[in-house]
Amino acid sequence: MKIGFLGFGEVASTLAGGLLSNGADVFTCVEGRSLKTKEAAEETAMNLCKSNRELAESCDFLISTVTPSQAVKVSKEVGKYVKGIYIDINNISPSTAEEVLSHIENGKTADASIIGSVRKKGLNAHILVSGPCAKQFLELNQYGMNITVVGNEIGHASAIKLLRSSFTKGISALLFETLYSAYKMGIDEETLKYIAETEGEGFRESAVSRIISSAVHSRRRAEEMEEVMGLISKNSDAKMSKATGEFFKQLYGEINSISKRPEDYKEIFKIMDNKNRKK
Repeated sequence: MKIGFLGFGEVASTLAGGLLSNGADVFTCVEGRSLKTKEAAEETAMNLCKSNRELAESCDFLISTVTPSQAVKVSKEVGKYVKGIYIDINNISPSTAEEVLSHIENGKTADASIIGSVRKKGLNAHILVSGPCAKQFLELNQYGMNITVVGNEIGHASAIKLLRSSFTKGISALLFETLYSAYKMGIDEETLKYIAETEGEGFRESAVSRIISSAVHSRRRAEEMEEVMGLISKNSDAKMSKATGEFFKQLYGEINSISKRPEDYKEIFKIMDNKNRKK
């Protein structure tokens, strides 16, 4: 089984490592990418293609794991070269998924969505899939993946993911805003403690992880919220989604210098304080 990844960030590198350990033959292309990305691919012992065209022509399954803003562009680039099944796993709206997959000339497509954190769950992260070739994608379960078919129509998996994101990212934004204010007042640990009394066991660990992830992935989340707003606005006014998107845009503007995931959320708040002092 030859499985290719377009893009090689956290999602692709994590899934690729798991698939390789379970006997799959895994490919990617890192031409034009950063040294860090190239080193990660080499350390994972990937098969490296010289171009995305070569990658598309080589694989039974080609999985797109780029940013939402690049999903259409990359599908146009490889559309006429795809030999196998093309799966878009980016956090995009159903309408964007339809546009992305319309460029795959052989028509062998599916849209997929990751539920939860790949970083935490690895290859066992739950992946929803829909579209014409959704059932074929289940073949990768034999290599340790955790895939569930949720429909035959393109966009169903993407819609579920975005609606879930509308909730989870909204909560993350509110939590970040709340705890930063508590931190400025010197009562952040106490605030976490007493929120946990009503939110239940494991809340503090989950809250800290949300805050750190919000900062590290703020740019990607701002892009994802654009997709969320596109979906939500078809059915309601999307006030909360719009506010969440603006929050992540502002957050990225304040802390875009973070290159390594901090161990402590206080490190993020200190960066924000330093930036604000310089203004």
